[in-house]
Amino acid sequence: MVVDDVDDGEARLRAWERRTGGALTVLGVLFLTAYAVPILSPGLPHTWHVAAEAAEIVTWTALGADFAVRFRLAARRRRFLRTHLFDLIVLALPVLRPLRALRLVAIVLVMHRRAVSATRLRLSTYVGGTALLLVFVASLAVLDAERRSPDANIRSYFDAVWWTMTTLSTVGYGDRYPTTAEGRVMAMVLMVCGVGLLGFITGSLASWFIDRFSDLEQKETETRDDVADLLTEVRKLRTELGTVRAELADLRSVAPPG
Repeated sequence: MVVDDVDDGEARLRAWERRTGGALTVLGVLFLTAYAVPILSPGLPHTWHVAAEAAEIVTWTALGADFAVRFRLAARRRRFLRTHLFDLIVLALPVLRPLRALRLVAIVLVMHRRAVSATRLRLSTYVGGTALLLVFVASLAVLDAERRSPDANIRSYFDAVWWTMTTLSTVGYGDRYPTTAEGRVMAMVLMVCGVGLLGFITGSLASWFIDRFSDLEQKETETRDDVADLLTEVRKLRTELGTVRAELADLRSVAPPG
């Protein structure tokens, strides 16, 4: 009975995740728009800024509600909390303004929570898209944090993108750098994400090459086995042919002269 209850709970949880996938994607686009527009166009009327803040609150409330529903549907709730602890942290931390850009991380996690079990091609596409999204959002976040500082040297979105790319790739030229506490917090988050992304990309490439070489080696082994089997068959045929020739010679030697 307990096993049946667990299976039913997991089935309900998966059904909920399937039903809410499209809505969460829409929420992700809504949040990204509400977050980006006021930063890229700070001169917009106050009404636009209020609408953007409202859209962010709605998005965040929906993400919190989704987590609560998934927690309630989970048959093993302690295990659910242990395996979704990062989701919970990402949901809680962006209450602070410097970390509000992490809300997008929560949206990505919710929309792609089953990406780990996907095929390598889908997973690589997912990580590549996440990397581009990370560059876009991190650039927005650092520009939002730095543009009001008198000591800032990141004053345009292009400067922010340049800084994000050099930080994410661990190149770090040092010509652009954050001077505010918010910008430095964003830099630390970006450094951690950069190490993870580079590690995944490097590992994926290495795994791809290993798989290709393994396939070639397997095909070479199969070809060698086929050639060995063919040589064995040829030797057998030669032996049989020699036996037949010997038998024919014996028959000719014993046959009476015509």
